[in-house]
Amino acid sequence: MQANAPQYHRSNDTVFYMFSGPDFLYASIFFPLSSNYVLAGLEPIGNVPDLAQVPPEMLRADLISLRNSMNSILRFQYFITKEMRADLGQGNVSGTLPILYVFLARLGYTINDVTRVNSPAEGVKITFSGAEQPQTLYYFKTDLAAGGNSAFLRWCAARGPGLSLLKAASFLMHGDGFAGVRNFLLQHSRVIIQDDSGIPLRAFSKGWKVNCYGRYVPHHEEFEKYHQADLAAIYAQSPPPPPLGFAFGYHWQKDDGLLMLATREALPALPAEEQPQRVRVRK
Repeated sequence: MQANAPQYHRSNDTVFYMFSGPDFLYASIFFPLSSNYVLAGLEPIGNVPDLAQVPPEMLRADLISLRNSMNSILRFQYFITKEMRADLGQGNVSGTLPILYVFLARLGYTINDVTRVNSPAEGVKITFSGAEQPQTLYYFKTDLAAGGNSAFLRWCAARGPGLSLLKAASFLMHGDGFAGVRNFLLQHSRVIIQDDSGIPLRAFSKGWKVNCYGRYVPHHEEFEKYHQADLAAIYAQSPPPPPLGFAFGYHWQKDDGLLMLATREALPALPAEEQPQRVRVRK
């Protein structure tokens, strides 16, 4: 990012990370100075109790489940949703919230405040700080197939144009079922960083510039049908796109990583921000 997109790496614009689950780790790595991070997925918010009050043996079991739920992202760079649900579906420590806490703490941030929100969807707002000014992380449990005029996307639009990240997104936006969120990101993003499972290359119309890095390795089994001939042609050129050097997307080997950096011309000014309704739960 420092070499190829420094202006976005240093930007404090809002980050949109759809289909993210609790993956604050990658949002922070790509865009460390954002004032607001908006993460969205189907995973429940969950709960983190006062761990000092949990009996030691029960706490040990809870922490083992938490560690197991993070196993896939630490090994393969993405969450496997069904495994995360199985490991965090029961016990005192549950849902996405404890994973968000771990990422924030291990990245060196201090959590200042945690607030439940119910608008524009069920969610949580976390205020945290590090070396710079305080920042805010939102996670919303919401179905992104709801359409382009959903309350959630209207709320997001009031905080953009922003910086968007897509990774291991199951190729959902390659079909019409998620056209609403796909069109939202294309209309309200200054930059989109993604692997090939995000927005198809053909959807980046005039005004967008797409730089490619790494390798395009065909997928098998359920993702084989999403092969992109136009993207493959870019990677078949001589010379090919520059190497990426790290794993990104569904191919977890570092030599097979693929990253697309899409940028566009200036977007309209940010509209007036609307404040979400809040219910405070703890300091």
